[in-house]
Parts: sequence; C-alpha cells; structure tokens
Amino acid sequence: MPSFSYGGQAVLEGVMMRGEHDWAVAVRGPEGEIVVRREPLTAAVYRSRLLKLPFVRGLTSLWDSLGLGLSALLWSADVSLEEEGESLSGPVAWGTMAVSLALGLGLFMLLPAFLSGLADEHIASDLMSNLLEGGIRLALLVGYMAVIGRMPEIRRVFAYHGAEHKTINAYEAGADLTPDSVKAYPRAHTRCGTGFLLGVVVIMVLLTTLLGRPPLLVRLATRLLLIPVVAGIAYELLKLGARFYDQSALVRVLTAPGLALQRLTTREPDEPMIEVAITALKTVLVSEGLLAEEETELRAVPRLETAPALAKES
Repeated sequence: MPSFSYGGQAVLEGVMMRGEHDWAVAVRGPEGEIVVRREPLTAAVYRSRLLKLPFVRGLTSLWDSLGLGLSALLWSADVSLEEEGESLSGPVAWGTMAVSLALGLGLFMLLPAFLSGLADEHIASDLMSNLLEGGIRLALLVGYMAVIGRMPEIRRVFAYHGAEHKTINAYEAGADLTPDSVKAYPRAHTRCGTGFLLGVVVIMVLLTTLLGRPPLLVRLATRLLLIPVVAGIAYELLKLGARFYDQSALVRVLTAPGLALQRLTTREPDEPMIEVAITALKTVLVSEGLLAEEETELRAVPRLETAPALAKES
C-alpha cells in the first residue's frame, strides 16, 4: 500500500482526487470529452507541524477538504453548463453553499437535540435521553441519504463516488489503473466520509451523555460547540480503522456499519465513470512525480482545458 493516503470526492459528472502536494478534478464534458483541472494544495495547511498534530490535523484536513470539495463541485457545474454559456461560480454560489451548510447543521445537529429535549420530562435517565437524540440524528442521516439517492442526478454523483473508491482501492492494492482492472475492486472504502459521519453520531452520543441533560438552550449550544471535538476524534478513529482494517478482526467488526452505510452513498459505476476517476488520480500522480507522463495519454493542465479520454488498454 502507498505510504500516502490518497482520497477524493465525487462531483457533477466527475471526480476530484487529492494528493500529497496537488489536487485534480476530472469531469466528463458535454461532448463526452474528459476535462481536467489541477491545482497545488495550500502549503501552509499541509506542511505545518502544528496542524499535523493528532486531533488538530483532523479539523485542518476537514476544513481544507470542504473548501476543495466546494471549489471542485462548482467547477464541475461550470463544465456541465459550458455549452449553455452559464456559470455557477461567484458569491451567489458560495452564499448558497453557506446556507446549505447552516441548514445541515440545523437539521442534523440542532433538530435532534431540540426534539429529544422536548421529550426529556418523559425520559427516566440521561443515557436514554442522549440515546434518543442519537437515534433521531442517525435516522435523519440515513433517511436523507436514502431519499436523495433516488434522484437521478444524485444517483450519478453516487456512481462517481463508487468510481472514486474503486480507483483508490485499486491503486492501494498496486493494481493497474485501467478500467478493466479497477472495476473489479469494491466500491466501499474504509476512509470514506460516510463512515466518518456515522462515527460523528456515535461519538456525539458518548460525549453528550457525560454532560447529562442541561436546559434546552444550553443543550443546543453544546451540540454546536462539540462539533470540532467530535470531528477531531472521529477523524482519528477513521484513520486508525483504515490502518488496522486488514490486521484486526475487531477493527473489521467495528468498521462494518460504516462500510455498509456506503451502500446508500455509492452506486456501481459504468466504465466511462471509472475512466474519469482514473484520469483524476493519474493527473495527481503525474504532477507529484509518481507516474511518468508517458505512461498515460493525459496532460495535467492547470485550468479549464480538454484532455483526451483514457485509452482502453487490452
């Protein structure tokens, strides 16, 4: 397995891959071509010793990944709308993303705490109260994933998510990065953000139980204040789970729910989707000197240009 953990994210008709020094996003354009963008990562974030400390590195990585993910998502939308001459970039798009983030915090963090707080007078113990809150949070999360997964556009994004996982799994296994090779690998991955979200739900229950049952407004405030703490712990546990997955039966049992939950957020990709995911990863590998440019027909390009689709190797 490579020493560095490559990761990525599905976007509209494409995949973003993050390397050690660069990140790249590849998107299937309106005419069927693969369009590539590559950028360097923020050096201050990924080189600082302070920001690499356990628990701190999780928050740093998640914050930077959020920015990269939004940037890649907006760029992929612009590629899809290029034919119509439209664009989703700019303050309006980022404002929409900020509103969406706020709604997400309200739905998945504050609403469960509010509902369980209202029921507190009918609940005998602190543990049961917090278990109820966690159960509501988990039900909302799973229900949301299941509902949006039925939308045709989101199903395609989830299929690209599956392509991203298959490509990373193949690379970490040392397999050839060709569609025929990659498609044989599983679409679940131990470092997936879906498993991270499940970890957040479980850890939130454990920590909030220690706080008992404070008044409702205090309860809501603590849920927001605990987010960085819970995220830092969940990130470290996710890394440990991925590291020891092949070595420990107990780790495999503990990570099984997160892997199972990925059935809701991934779909089986077709070969063109896998080609796009391979393109994104190869662009990063070429830029970081881990893959010779002559080994692929792709050119790593800095801005909106078209790159030829990967040739299918026999």
